[in-house]
Amino acid sequence: MEDDLMRKYRERLEQELGGLPSTHAHDVMSREYQEFRKESLPAHVTLYERTCNGAERLLKVKVPPDKAAAMQEHLNIAHLQVTPSGVLALSYILPLFVIVFGSISSIVLFNSAFFAFFFVLVGLILIILLQRFPQYLANNWRLKASNQMVLSVFYVVTYMRHTSNLENAIGFAAEHLAPPLSLDLKKVLWDVETEKFENIKESLDVYLETWRKWNNEFIEAFHLIESSLFETEEKRRLELLDKSLDVILQETYEKMLHYAHNLKSPITTLHMLGIILPVLGLVILPLVVSFIGGVKWYHLAMLYNVFLPVIVYYLGRNILSTRPTGYGDTDIAEVNPGLKKYRNVLFKIGRSEVSVNPLIFSIILGAILFLIALLPPILHATSPETVDALDNQTSKAFGFKLFDYRVTANVDPALSPPPGTIIGPYGMLASVLSLLIPLAAAFGIGLYARLRSKNVIKIRENSKKLEDEFAAALFQLGNRLADGIPAEAAFGRVADMMPDTISGQFFNLVSTNIRKLGMGLRDALFNPRTGALAFYPSAIIESSMKVLIESIRKGPLIAAQALTNVSRYIKEIHAVNERLRDLMAEIISDMKSQIAFLTPAISGIVIGITSMITTIMGALSGQVSKLGEQGAGQVSTIANLFGDSIPTYYFQIVVGVYVVQIIYILTVIANSIENGADKLGERYAIGQNVIRSTLLYCVIALIVMVIFNFIAIRIMTATLSGS
Repeated sequence: MEDDLMRKYRERLEQELGGLPSTHAHDVMSREYQEFRKESLPAHVTLYERTCNGAERLLKVKVPPDKAAAMQEHLNIAHLQVTPSGVLALSYILPLFVIVFGSISSIVLFNSAFFAFFFVLVGLILIILLQRFPQYLANNWRLKASNQMVLSVFYVVTYMRHTSNLENAIGFAAEHLAPPLSLDLKKVLWDVETEKFENIKESLDVYLETWRKWNNEFIEAFHLIESSLFETEEKRRLELLDKSLDVILQETYEKMLHYAHNLKSPITTLHMLGIILPVLGLVILPLVVSFIGGVKWYHLAMLYNVFLPVIVYYLGRNILSTRPTGYGDTDIAEVNPGLKKYRNVLFKIGRSEVSVNPLIFSIILGAILFLIALLPPILHATSPETVDALDNQTSKAFGFKLFDYRVTANVDPALSPPPGTIIGPYGMLASVLSLLIPLAAAFGIGLYARLRSKNVIKIRENSKKLEDEFAAALFQLGNRLADGIPAEAAFGRVADMMPDTISGQFFNLVSTNIRKLGMGLRDALFNPRTGALAFYPSAIIESSMKVLIESIRKGPLIAAQALTNVSRYIKEIHAVNERLRDLMAEIISDMKSQIAFLTPAISGIVIGITSMITTIMGALSGQVSKLGEQGAGQVSTIANLFGDSIPTYYFQIVVGVYVVQIIYILTVIANSIENGADKLGERYAIGQNVIRSTLLYCVIALIVMVIFNFIAIRIMTATLSGS
């Protein structure tokens, strides 16, 4: 009966209004939300949206219902405005283009069946990767958002303790959080504004269900917050709010505990497959290449600089995809646009300040090192006579050649390179100069990352020091307010009680703005030029001060109670974060040792050994070839077994670039395990680790290479002279 009545009214409304607004509410999107979404989503995501929508217009693909539902869930989580059909269309069109264009180019231009097969393999892998790309984006979004969940509950609870309004509390949290969770919460509000849902509770409940598979504690905490709205007793309402924060803190710790226990095996697997086995496998490669014709340095580059880094990165992302809700920092330059200038290198010229993008410095330095490293092939191509003359002089004087270009050992015209081809460089100077290639990559990447983050990280570290002290300072401020002292005077009292501390400096700055500049409390805190928060950018401190401004309207006792509770919350969050860091300490320490020492040291030693083996194999190949030309028994047959070994120059470039790639990937993984999706910390760690570890690798490789080459030269000289 009730259903019939609803149906009749619906039909009547449709006749009079031409359709129900509610049935089309989901198509209506706020212009402000769209603008905020464009600002929040990275450029590669919006490019992916455009390519998917363009591919869908070219190719219509029917997606199975189960697969479409799962894919749509990932698209919704990542806020992607594409369809599953568009995702599948792109996953077929782009790989097909890569396979066809790459294979034809490889055969026609380079006559290389290897690269044709390579492009076919890449295209097939791309099909799988592109179909899983929405899942990757959703997991990445989940990792970033889960980092902010504890803070989001903190902001909502902090606001609702003094004002029991869920909609305003969610808006308060969205204002102080960084993307992506701020985008999620703003969409919750805008879904109510655009009448997709009738009220904030309904919109919030639908959003919370998207986290059911991963973060039940987040859902439970918000359900407790919602329950507090229906409590008539103030004491019971506050208990539910406190309980919600306790729930997410405790369950976060328990889930991170299990994650830390289960992390040892995947990290060991990653270390073995990504570092130990590939690097140790390099030792036997010179022998393999010498006895198996046709293997070139660019084949090794495809294996070590393309496939292995992709596999290691994929394994690392799988490890991160299981990371539970945790803690983490944000890039304060994203939250506070006024700090974006500190991402650049700043020069003061007179009273003006010049800002230069660090990309310019990194490109110039990287290009200089790269060009110096290319001197051996450039000199040989432009002036081979000069190169040969230098080699002859150093060979007579020191027993080794600087560049060492030689004629190929191949005698079969069917082999590549054909007989009579000049190959190299095998010389010691060329091998040493090749070390500048990984250094160019390391300084190009590392210098940019370091200069991009150095200034901002200092500001954030000062803010974090203030946050560590701020709980005690807030408690003192709350006590002064409870004594009946006006808020404007209480800041000065607390500053006098905490001299020589960052908190004391912050409170003193507020007091100075009030006393000397005649500002009100709000301006003394939030003025964009002289406000205290302009010098101490911190979302937690800013939110605490906004709670003070809101609650002071209800009287000093209410404000004192609010600040005391905020102080307690900050202490609880800090305590749990420290316990979580303790859980990860051993694993992170192991990964940092791999990044800082083990990987560059092992790789550097391997390059030195490889250089010695290449020198010995080259000398043996030359002597056996001479004996074979003289027709000494079966020696001519043995001579055919020796091929051309890969020059240490190219071999080192492959390994050196691989070291840079692995250090970069391990740094990203270690930072994400320790701090979650912290782009600023990741950038700063990359700037430190990539430069430092690559320099260590180059120093070790240089020392071992020189020592082992001199040993090989002495051995070969003594052997040949004795014979």
